[in-house]
Amino acid sequence: MGGCALALALLTGYTATGAAGEPTPRIRVSGGRVVQSTGQTAAAYFEIRNVGDTDDTLIFADSPELGVSMLREPDRKRPGTVRRPKAVTVRAHSTLRMSREGIHVALLDPPTLRPGQRVSFNLWFSVRGRVGAEAMRSHLTDR
Repeated sequence: MGGCALALALLTGYTATGAAGEPTPRIRVSGGRVVQSTGQTAAAYFEIRNVGDTDDTLIFADSPELGVSMLREPDRKRPGTVRRPKAVTVRAHSTLRMSREGIHVALLDPPTLRPGQRVSFNLWFSVRGRVGAEAMRSHLTDR
């Protein structure tokens, strides 16, 4: 009897949060590449597909192997500069393609990577949580 009461209380709390019945976004990450210039600056680019029925927001990206990183996008008000985006929404049934001219992951003071070297990343979403990804060091001409 006590177990049933506890289960009922937990289910009531779960539905009260609004999460019950809400599908978790289904995020797929592919096409990861890292472009690194001779001046040690680097950026990572991914293709992020939300194949679910719920929007999600990319809030952070990091690589345990490469140190500090930040999401960046061009500042439309100040051409030639970048800024940290307030939110990077990946709508349900849509694809976000990162690029130099758009959203990307700026890598601050990374080690020198060999062309073809693979690096692991974590992309963090507000609803889905952590999604693991891999990026390969590209040649400078891929930029």
